[in-house]
Amino acid sequence: MNQYYEQLLPYLERNHAYQAALALFSWDSETLAPLSAAEQTATYVGILSEEAYHVLTCDEIQHLLKKLSSPKEQDSLTVSEKAVVRLLVKEYEKLSCIPAKEYREFSELCAAAHPIYCRAKQCGTFEDFAPTLEKLIDYTRRFASYRAKKGEDLYNILLNDYEEGFTTDVLDDFFTKVRDALVPLIKKVTAKNDTINKDYNTGYYPPEIQSGFCRFLAGYLGFDFNKGVIAESEHPFTTSLHNHDVRITNHFYDDNLESAMFSLIHETGHALYEMGVEDAISGTPAGSSMSMGMHESQSRFYENMIGRSKEFWEPLFPKLKDTYPDELAHVSLDDFIAGINKAEPGPIRTEADELTYPLHILIRYELEKEIFAGNCKVSDLPDLWAKKYEEYLGITPKDASEGVLQDIHWAMGNFGYFPSYAIGSAIAAQLYDYLTGRMPLSDYLKEGNLVPIREYLRDHIHKYGAVYPTNELLKQVTGEDFNPDYYIRYLTDKYTKLYHL
Repeated sequence: MNQYYEQLLPYLERNHAYQAALALFSWDSETLAPLSAAEQTATYVGILSEEAYHVLTCDEIQHLLKKLSSPKEQDSLTVSEKAVVRLLVKEYEKLSCIPAKEYREFSELCAAAHPIYCRAKQCGTFEDFAPTLEKLIDYTRRFASYRAKKGEDLYNILLNDYEEGFTTDVLDDFFTKVRDALVPLIKKVTAKNDTINKDYNTGYYPPEIQSGFCRFLAGYLGFDFNKGVIAESEHPFTTSLHNHDVRITNHFYDDNLESAMFSLIHETGHALYEMGVEDAISGTPAGSSMSMGMHESQSRFYENMIGRSKEFWEPLFPKLKDTYPDELAHVSLDDFIAGINKAEPGPIRTEADELTYPLHILIRYELEKEIFAGNCKVSDLPDLWAKKYEEYLGITPKDASEGVLQDIHWAMGNFGYFPSYAIGSAIAAQLYDYLTGRMPLSDYLKEGNLVPIREYLRDHIHKYGAVYPTNELLKQVTGEDFNPDYYIRYLTDKYTKLYHL
């Protein structure tokens, strides 16, 4: 092993220990922690974040990264070691320009924002969260300005943190294609919405019974309960301490059958990625800084391409009917498949169907661009949100809980994250097209055999973690760069057939 890389390892281990502790605090805050713990927890989060900051910005790290970035030393590194150095350099450049005091303040603010956000969402009172959101945006804008080169767009800096290379120019082109193709299709589909009946979805479904079926579903997909756990939270999510400790959450509504099932499938897609990372890179930046777009591609692939297919449910539907014998007594498999794929504009992103989902992301993308261009005040957000929902989806949120407060991302300081959802959906369609041409995917699903699919994704994507940037890994798997045409074609073909257009 390269001598300088060997000297780097204790710093990596120490940093990851802090990151794991922070992940545990975040997990606990979202699941079991009492609300009154929030203030003290925020202090602990600030202390740990500051310690992690110092580990990654100390003089020794700077010295080692400079040595390891030289052509001579690069030649002696493995592919994964080069990736670790590349990602560490990126993180060093991101952090070192931020004063330690401000970094800690921001970390504490993010931790303290969670209960404020939750109370505001529960009450539908945006004005209760607005001052906190204002602070979060100010810090984010300031930190981006510290990193910006002359004339560099601040929002592009934030986007690059989640999806390297996907600038506003790339995303504007992507979203224009998606919008122009899907808005007319959504109008045609909406005109025929009464042809699909899914009244079954709003019966009474006790959360404890839903939880049991979802646990079965996770195991069926390949979730390893020796490496992972499932809990409940307001907003389903996945977190990973390392590849042998992966945690997902779900949320249950007693009058909605589909919500928890498809949230579970989605989060299991994320979990399989985390569990599939090679031991050699788990706990390093290459094992924990994966592209959000590629990560979302895995959750969307499982949720939509697999989980909403008839072939997937053929072996499972009898068990689902046995679980809810009264509610589903008169529902056929074909009725169920049509129902879970029904496209109907609604206000909530996480409950959106495949067809309308990218427009939810487009709205958030456009608002974030306006925020960081200085063209939008926090106080304007509820009205702008409502106007865009009327423009793109023909609906108006009834209140802030159904509108601008529905997502937790901004309360966590995650600006620039949302486009990854749409990028991930597009990558999922591209991977799906590739895989259907190279394996009997439908036959595997009908047999209830997801192992070959899961193993292929692990061997070609998951095990590499963040070793390769998105486009490089995608090209390595499919032979092509990112191409949204697959996504547009997939949605157009699917909904044209479903609605007999």
